[in-house]
Amino acid sequence: MSLKKSIILIIIILLIDQISKIYIKTHFKLQENIEVFSWFQIYFIENDGMAWGTKISDFVSFVSERSAKIFLTVFRIVAIFGIGYWLFDATKKKASKILILAIALIFAGALGNIIDSVFYGVLFDDSFNQVAVFLPEAGGYDTLLHGKVVDMLYFPLFEVDLPQWFPIGGGKRFNFFEPVFNIADMAISTGFIMLIVFNKRAFPKK
Repeated sequence: MSLKKSIILIIIILLIDQISKIYIKTHFKLQENIEVFSWFQIYFIENDGMAWGTKISDFVSFVSERSAKIFLTVFRIVAIFGIGYWLFDATKKKASKILILAIALIFAGALGNIIDSVFYGVLFDDSFNQVAVFLPEAGGYDTLLHGKVVDMLYFPLFEVDLPQWFPIGGGKRFNFFEPVFNIADMAISTGFIMLIVFNKRAFPKK
């Protein structure tokens, strides 16, 4: 897979990701949802942390949430340069198609979420009890690097009541699949799964 094809794939994923996020942000109030099927909903939430809504400040108590947010965003930007170089190097060395495709997916997904984190705070006003406006006259809901990632894909496939004897969450209701995510998250997850499942093909022994 050539670098040109990789770039085209990245652009396509970015367009789908950003168009879907901008549509949700400008048509839905926060936590508003539409049931498409019983097992699939469009459910608008915003995530200002890491995966699953985790925040750095959850682990390092002396770091404020705003400082942790800047650190996380800057880390993501640095990481995207590393992933970009990995992609360039892999195509230059004519690595396996599986590896190049996986890196391209991870790069596209990471960049998609970085755009939210860096710019959405200044591009939109907030979505609490209202539909956000793009480029509001009064300014955005936060400053540069403090944007929140827009998530909207929710798959509550089934719910069960766990028995009391169950070691984790016994006696509670378990919802599968609970996380809400976006197209960028799907690209990142698909890339990592490809590297794990097709590890030998991605990294063939010479």
